[in-house]
Amino acid sequence: MLEQYLPFVALIVFGNIENLVLSSQGVVAGVNPIKLGIASFICVGMWLAIGTLGTQMLIDYVSFIEFIGGLAIFILGAQAMITSFRGE
Repeated sequence: MLEQYLPFVALIVFGNIENLVLSSQGVVAGVNPIKLGIASFICVGMWLAIGTLGTQMLIDYVSFIEFIGGLAIFILGAQAMITSFRGE
């Protein structure tokens, strides 16, 4: 069963790192940690469902999906770092 997810391992790892960056950015901004935790669990659950179904339907496009996902993670990470450097 896990064989079908192996092409997405890098995207999964870096996506989880991005989730940590964004959640720490929310904590620094003074967001209510309980609301942030609930929102994080909801988003993770949605992405798990979308990723599971999407993997089964779109396995032929794995290289394209991994590139777009990696680019999105890079852009969001850069945005989070730039915002934190500015102190916003």
